[in-house]
Order: sequence, then C-alpha cells, then structure tokens
Amino acid sequence: MPQEEVIITDPHKLLETFDSLHPTDIANSLKKIEKESVEDFFFVLKKVPDDILGEVILELPDNLREIAYEELSIKKLTDAVEELESDDQTDLILELEEIDQEKAKEIYDGLEEEDQKDIDWLKKYEEDEAGAYMQTELFSANLDETIGQSVKRLKEAKASDELENIHQVFVIDENRILIASILLEDLIIFDFEKTYDEILKSDDNKFKPFKVDDHEHIDNVAKNFEQYDLSVVAVTSYQGVLMGRITSDDILDVIEENATEQIYQLAGVNDEFEHEDKLTTTAKKRAFWLFLNLGTAILASLVIGIFDETIQAYVALAILMPIVASMGGNAGTQTLAVMVRQLALGDIELENAKDAVKKEVVISLLNGLLFAVIMGVIAWLWFDTKLLGLVIAMSMMINLFSAGFFGAAIPLILKRFDIDPAIGSTVLLTTVTDIVGFFSFLMLAKIILL
Repeated sequence: MPQEEVIITDPHKLLETFDSLHPTDIANSLKKIEKESVEDFFFVLKKVPDDILGEVILELPDNLREIAYEELSIKKLTDAVEELESDDQTDLILELEEIDQEKAKEIYDGLEEEDQKDIDWLKKYEEDEAGAYMQTELFSANLDETIGQSVKRLKEAKASDELENIHQVFVIDENRILIASILLEDLIIFDFEKTYDEILKSDDNKFKPFKVDDHEHIDNVAKNFEQYDLSVVAVTSYQGVLMGRITSDDILDVIEENATEQIYQLAGVNDEFEHEDKLTTTAKKRAFWLFLNLGTAILASLVIGIFDETIQAYVALAILMPIVASMGGNAGTQTLAVMVRQLALGDIELENAKDAVKKEVVISLLNGLLFAVIMGVIAWLWFDTKLLGLVIAMSMMINLFSAGFFGAAIPLILKRFDIDPAIGSTVLLTTVTDIVGFFSFLMLAKIILL
C-alpha cells in the first residue's frame, strides 16, 4: 500500500516525531504551520536535525526556502549542505547565491574540499544539461577488483552514510572509462572470489551500460527514463569517462517542472512569478497576456462591426454568434493541447507532422458535421427559419475545420522557428477561431438571409 502523507500542524508534536517522518512530510507540515504562524515555522525549522535539514529545505516552496535561507545561521546551513548529495548541494548553493552571495560564499568556504570540488564541477554545466542534474556519489568498481572486495567497500560506505539509493555497480577500467553496469540483485549471485573482468568475459553484452553524455539535454534524458523504464543512468564525458549518475527522483522533478511550465504557458501564466509574495508582480505578468487577448478581442469585434447592418436586420444572429465562436474555440483548444503535449513528448516530429495535421482536421470535420446538424436543427426550431439553421450549420463546419487545422498548425509553425509551442499558441488560436467564426457566420447570413 502507498504511504499516506502525514501532516502535523502542532509545532511541539512535530518536534517529537521528527525521527519517524520523511523530510517531505516535515516540509509539508512546515508549510501548514507557516500559514498559521511564521514564528512557529522558524521555531520548528531551527530544530530540524542537520542530517535532514537540507532535504526539508529543498522540499519547501520557493518563497519559504528564501526566508529559510535568510533566517538560518551560516553554521546551521553549512551543516545541512554537508549532509546533501552533490547535485542537491549545488542546487542549494546556487539558490543561496541568488539571494545572498556573501552568505553563500561563507557556507561554501565552510564545506570540505571534496564537496567544494564537486560543486565547482557541477556549476559549470548549463541548467538544462544532464551534468547539472547528476550526483557524483556512486558505487563503482575496477575490472581487476573482485566482487567481494567491492561489496566490502559498499558496506563500509553505507555504514558511514557516504552512499544511498544504490541500485548497481558501475564497472570501469584504469582510465575510469565506463565498461559495464551490473544490478546489485545480479551481483549477489556471482562468485565473490571472481573479478569483474572474469564475469564480463562470460557475457559482456548482458551488462552493457545505459549512459548519457554530460552535455545531453535533460529533456532527452527524461525521455530515455520513460522509454526504457530506468531508475538510474550513468553520466559520461565525450570520452566515455564516468562522471556521475542521474536517479529517477531527479527525472520526476524534471517531468513535473516541464508539465507545469506547459500548463502555465498555455494559460499565459509565468511559473516563476506565481510564487511571488507581491500580488502586484504576479498581476503585472498575467496582465501582459490579458493585454494581448484584449487586442485579439478587439479584432473580433471589428469583424462584427463590419456586419452591424446585418445584425440589426436579423437580431437572432446576435444570439447565435457566441455559439459558433465558443464551439470553434473549444475544438481548437482540444487540438492544441494534444499537439503541444505530443511535441513535448517527441511523439510528433516535424517530419511526420503532415499526418498529425490530417488526423486533427479529419476529427474536427467529423465533429463539425455532427454539431452542424445538431445546431442547424436547433436554430431552425428555435427561430422557425430553415435558412438560419443552414447558415449556422455551414458556419459551424467552417469554424471547426479552421479550429482543427490551425490548432495543429500553430504549434508546428512555432516549433519550426524554435519557439516553445506552448507560448502564445492559445492567443493566436483564439484570434483565428473568433475571427473565422464571426466572419463566416455573418457573411453567410448576409448572403443567404438578406
């Protein structure tokens, strides 16, 4: 059974149960406590043991992490950073540098030399490269080492808390070139007196390692994790030298961040500013997209204005117009969501885009035909005018066709120009469906009814 989330809002009770709680549960409890009392939040935070404090801080939302960095002492933060794995150490130091460079430097200077070297190395990578997500702590063994010797080293490392979340041993040669990867469940069945070289000679293909280049884009790494159901992947340099490893927990964070970013961008919302304490900052960022949407709404209104005499002559048109635009907008949004997500997952490439567009257009036409008949009959019975039913039916077909076509084409066009398809697609599509919907409906009405 899955473990249930534990939330404790009583500060003193939370202090008593630290040993039995996961860092995530402690962080979630602190979020609740902060809502009730900032003083209690700081009181509990300062009592969190050093060996889990870093993990708890990293599980807090951005705004609470920032105030935690400001409130906690340099000694407390240094001890917390020392307990983290290298990738998390680097993340925490980088965040601190953005808030208080002097404090970040003092914490960095207080770390062991080995930790400093790992941080310096990982900071060289761009934030979207695999190297930025790897941890240097791993279990490796040389070809000429016996399995028994390596297992003894692993036991010692685990006993001293130097390693955690170990799934396999990475076999390397004298130049640290990655040769193989053997799961621990396979390792324990071998003769502990044999060397890794002897084991691999018996079946070298069975233990072929799955690896990624340290400069590989992290989104591509995430796709590999999903496609091959990986828990860990080795990170190597261009020469094949073992640099570190990326674990599934980091990849889950990447997938969640990407999905969140896409949802926000489709809605015209900036993820970076949604956690801002200042409401005016968030409002300003949202207002930019609302301003663009206002411009498109004005364009649609100008189209309606062209046919003001038609509307005056046939008032029923004003009642039915929103239906045409709404159906087109919803159909387009369905197509847009599917295309943007499939592009992000790599299910659609520009080479096979034509088939994807055809599929969405056919689906839109089928739905257009269905709802054209339904709405045509409704309009006919509602206003007792057969031709009005014909007008809205034809307009519905035209607008749903345009919704399907442009809902599929707009993300592909943006992708062609190396623009994130999630950015601006909704505004562009809304403009198209509104203008096409209003124009087709009113123009057909002018031709057929007047």
